[in-house]
Amino acid sequence: MISFVATPIGNLKDITLRALEALRSADAVFCEDTRRTLGLLNHYEIRKPLYACHKFNEREAAQHILALSREGKQVCVVSDAGMPVVSDPGREVCRILKEAGEPYTVLPGANAALCALILSALPADRFTFVGFLPEKRGERAALLARYAAACETLLFHCAPQDVDGYVRDLFAAFGERRACAVREITKLHEESVPFLLSEGLPGEKRGEYVLVVEGAPPAENPLNALSVGEHVRAYMQQGLDKKEALKRTARDRGISKSEVYREALDL
Repeated sequence: MISFVATPIGNLKDITLRALEALRSADAVFCEDTRRTLGLLNHYEIRKPLYACHKFNEREAAQHILALSREGKQVCVVSDAGMPVVSDPGREVCRILKEAGEPYTVLPGANAALCALILSALPADRFTFVGFLPEKRGERAALLARYAAACETLLFHCAPQDVDGYVRDLFAAFGERRACAVREITKLHEESVPFLLSEGLPGEKRGEYVLVVEGAPPAENPLNALSVGEHVRAYMQQGLDKKEALKRTARDRGISKSEVYREALDL
């Protein structure tokens, strides 16, 4: 069996019992950086063969993982911190395993983006994980343009040396937005700093960041300028039945359907 195993993002105690069980029973562990994983395994007194699986050798590593699994070996795939595949190596491994029909599973655990979303206190009912932005400015601008009108909260991974550039580009693409910079999650110096994109993030940048940015304000519907009854009637004139017209009007105006119904009894 092949298991993609989440590892701690800071505090070494943030590892699940299932993850430790899988690592202890593994015949081989494939990791982003063998030195980082060795430190984690040594902490829990686990001794296993370690093999590199990073962006420069992922295809070859995937073939090795596939071969070991077909021999009946237990294989774990980890990244330096958090969940493999998500902004980390492993996607190519998943693709090759899926195409080969080889089963694998996921052992969940720590995730920096979700922790940052909660620490930011920005809306969490709907969100989009964007991850790291492209290095080339043109590609970065094109990607951000795709999310400029998105109403959900946006999550970006960012290295400390890139924070100021990210914030400038986010402001250029989105205009003024509330944001929050979260760093050193689960560590001693964990902090969550709210700021406005126009103002930038003050202070020295240290540690890995998650930038959380509020979504775009909902586009104003011209029908909201009408009375509630006229709003409903406009939808009915477009061919909707009364029930659907009431539902859409309520959604447009951010009020309950019962309130719309009371206002539109004469229809």
